[in-house]
Amino acid sequence: MIPNKILVVDDEADMEELIDLLFRRDIRKKRVMFIFAKNGKEALEVLEKDPDIDILLCDINMPVMDGLSLLRELNQMPRLLKTIMVTAYGNMENIRTSMNEGAFDFVTKPIDFDDLKTTIDKATHELNRQKEGEAARKQLPLTQKALEETDQRAKFLEELDQLKSRFFTNLSHEFRTPLTVILGMSAQIAKDPSRWLQRGNQLIQRNSNHLLDLVNQILDLRKLESGQMELRLHQADILIELRYISESFQSYAQTKNISLSFQTDEQEIWMDYDREKIYRITNNLLSNAIKFTPQGGQVILSISNQGTHLLLTIRDTGMGIPEDQLTLIFDRFYQVDGSSTREGEGTGIGLALTQELLKLMKGDIKVESTPGEGSKFSIALPITQNEPRILHGQQKDKPVEIFHVGTEAEYTGRSAYAAQTALPSLLIIEDNPGIVEYLYSCLEDQYELFSAPDGEAGIEAALEQVPDLIITDVMMPGKNGYEVVETLKLDERTSHIPVVILTAKADQASRLEGFQRGADAYLPKPFDQKELEIRLAKLLEIRQRLQQRYQDGLVPEASSEDPQIQMEDAFIIQARALIIKHLDDSNYRGDALMKAMGLSRTNLHRKLKALTGLSSSRFIRKVRVEEACKMMLEDPNLRVSEIAYATGFSDPKYFNRVFSEYKGLSPSEWRKQQSPKSSG
Repeated sequence: MIPNKILVVDDEADMEELIDLLFRRDIRKKRVMFIFAKNGKEALEVLEKDPDIDILLCDINMPVMDGLSLLRELNQMPRLLKTIMVTAYGNMENIRTSMNEGAFDFVTKPIDFDDLKTTIDKATHELNRQKEGEAARKQLPLTQKALEETDQRAKFLEELDQLKSRFFTNLSHEFRTPLTVILGMSAQIAKDPSRWLQRGNQLIQRNSNHLLDLVNQILDLRKLESGQMELRLHQADILIELRYISESFQSYAQTKNISLSFQTDEQEIWMDYDREKIYRITNNLLSNAIKFTPQGGQVILSISNQGTHLLLTIRDTGMGIPEDQLTLIFDRFYQVDGSSTREGEGTGIGLALTQELLKLMKGDIKVESTPGEGSKFSIALPITQNEPRILHGQQKDKPVEIFHVGTEAEYTGRSAYAAQTALPSLLIIEDNPGIVEYLYSCLEDQYELFSAPDGEAGIEAALEQVPDLIITDVMMPGKNGYEVVETLKLDERTSHIPVVILTAKADQASRLEGFQRGADAYLPKPFDQKELEIRLAKLLEIRQRLQQRYQDGLVPEASSEDPQIQMEDAFIIQARALIIKHLDDSNYRGDALMKAMGLSRTNLHRKLKALTGLSSSRFIRKVRVEEACKMMLEDPNLRVSEIAYATGFSDPKYFNRVFSEYKGLSPSEWRKQQSPKSSG
């Protein structure tokens, strides 16, 4: 038997000794052969001399040439080679980059022997399959069936690589949101401990637990795959545990206006079970059900005793799962919504972990779903009573902590300073309450703040309130942030409002899409508070310059090439044209203009205020005065009273007063000043 050749690339002095110790039996039986290099440059030299190396075990951080640079070089080499990266979970960006560059898998330091061996076995298996495919291609004549099988295998491997890449991209997104809260609130506490210490510590603790939960889920799945996880069974009334889990989700469900109910006809169900794994399974399914159920929906957790099995069912009225994807949702790395702007964040690992845990417990899980109507997950667990009974309250283990996003109460507070001061208004569209609260802590003394929990609610709030500024996330239920930006920018009621995208999607393609949809600024999480404050202030300055453009109630003769400004020009032109059409009608006021333009009183007022700095009534008077000025210049023989009536003023004295307010001179004085004699 020809041994597998594995090249180990690591600058640690004891790596060779560790590998020899871990694989001593396989080395002795000549199942595997290890070759060592200290850095990427040495590795390339070894690979050039030895074409039979099958697997590369490579550290990321090394001198001379690091692991990521080595990966990029390998991409230029036409050879079959599976690369396993060695790193720590703390550096998710490097893990994601390595998978994007073509790495097969990764293991973590300190290296676990069983995990490493399992990963090497998987790499060897995939490599052998690829070699078989290559050999089949070289056969002449190549049969149609062999060609199809080879092409299918290549397509599968390509799809697997894409799924892995998406998984690590999603994982980095999941890390960015809690890190934003942790880093931001720690800075707020340092700046003003008396104000933020207690609430800030609560947010930091909750988001730290969420990060820990993400890491634990990945570690648990790796343990299950390598057969290292064991059951810790005890016999107790499982209804007590399941009811507790359901109750712990009530506050989360209430923040989304979702009805969560616990249903059973049983008084008690005594059985052997592993508390931690029951918590993990139920937690994953309930959090998914609530996350993907819209406001006003329903989630039901029901329990029944089937004699030999416990049946646990979770039904929701959420978005549902397409039929062709039902068989895939338990695959590792897979997500039903694989788009770059999926409605809910997530890693795609929760259901895979749930299924593996149920296999360990000799249970089963099935799913039924109808898109647009909801899903039903059914779990069957064998009922055994072999372990000693433990009464409720006698468990020695501490209750398992449940982690799920969004348990914070909705934050809609406003500082006393903001309540007493005329501040610009800012709408925050974000589905993570922790982020909302952190943004309030940063901006509540500078803006009048209000928030919306998702894209659809954000659009409604923007149309109703017409704020001065908007901050939006990208990945949200209902409508994602890109759709929010595009919708608001294409609506004349809100097209003028500057929008900042604040998101965990930090890649260049996402930034470009944000700007293409109409965003005025794009900041990745975690963000710098000062940078956000400066961006918002600059956007307000730009809007003030827009007001100067329309300061006379007119559109400048020089047209703009900016499509956004062209849209605002069209709005002002339409408003002026309607006023001029009814110029001599003294009863033509804001209500008539509002109806003619198809806007509400509030929308018209706030839109004109944003563009011109004037209320709708003052804007109408401004247009009347400007038209009066034109009449005075065009026909010097017209009396002031005639001009007043012709421009919609029923009282010449009132016309004089309004004219003087805008021009600083009476109509007669202004006309005299503009005449050729006075100018000469």
